[in-house]
Amino acid sequence: MNRPMTNAERRLYNQQQHAAQRRILVADRGAQGIAELWWDEARKIARDRAAQGDEGAWNDLALTLTNYCQRYSG
Repeated sequence: MNRPMTNAERRLYNQQQHAAQRRILVADRGAQGIAELWWDEARKIARDRAAQGDEGAWNDLALTLTNYCQRYSG
């Protein structure tokens, strides 16, 4: 017998469904759409980790973006 989902389980399920739908939609936009999707995910991860007291994800993201910009800027 199935039990009802808790609020946390329902929220996670809805987030996963939304992410799956977004992946389908951005696939038509090619690399730009995928990059935007990953950018959103990276910021979400960094925010979530910071809320748990871990600023390391923001530091890592900043370093990654710095390296990327230095590599591709004129």
